[in-house]
Amino acid sequence: MGIAGRRALVCASSKGLGRGCAEALAAEGVDLVLNARSADTLEVTAEEIRAVHGVKVTTVPADVTTDQGRAAILEQAGDLDIVVNNAGGPPPGSWRDWDRDAFIAAFDANAYAAIALMQATVPAMCDRGWGRVVNITSVSVKQPIGVLGLSNTARAALTGFVAGIARDVADQGVVINNLLPGLHATDRTVGLDTYESSLTGEGVADVSARRQTTIPARRYGSTSEFGATCAFMCSVQAGFMIGQNILLDGGAFNSTL
Repeated sequence: MGIAGRRALVCASSKGLGRGCAEALAAEGVDLVLNARSADTLEVTAEEIRAVHGVKVTTVPADVTTDQGRAAILEQAGDLDIVVNNAGGPPPGSWRDWDRDAFIAAFDANAYAAIALMQATVPAMCDRGWGRVVNITSVSVKQPIGVLGLSNTARAALTGFVAGIARDVADQGVVINNLLPGLHATDRTVGLDTYESSLTGEGVADVSARRQTTIPARRYGSTSEFGATCAFMCSVQAGFMIGQNILLDGGAFNSTL
């Protein structure tokens, strides 16, 4: 994909979708800066990626949703060619219960963290004439999910910001897009299945099976295919893909456009 030897930051990458992206980039010969909150899990992931792919992997255990965490990441990251923004989504619940603090926390995690990292890294990409940013958001920016109203709100804000910045820097060789996951086989989906189970009284396995029947592909997505899509969006071939929202949901969102 023309990105061997590049250097990428992948946030929240010790497991799940972030790890899928990290592994796919490593398979293309990209050196990595991996971030997650759990140092132990992060280092296990890094060792496995080093062993399989032979790339350089730097680990930064830190909370990317905080100013201090981002500062720690940027201090060790050095010059970055690729940034994959990612952070865990806010908890499900009811709009009747969310207060200002809940919305601010969601915004900090799922909008401002990515915005701040773009502000910190994209100018240098522009100076060097090449860069890629992929923001992992959610299908909820196209199809709001009732129990995930905090996520709907925060991720829509990030989508609006990206629509502007992506077009402002495209002529400087920097490509910024969003990657929108539907339901994938991750801890996040297990948590959502468990939450629905608590509401309906069904077993978690029954909830999972039922929800998979609502997806035209009749299954949850895998982290490896998600990572492969991310890697393409970071490739030299994606240079004409500007400010797009790429949906990866097995066909669950039903729309002509």
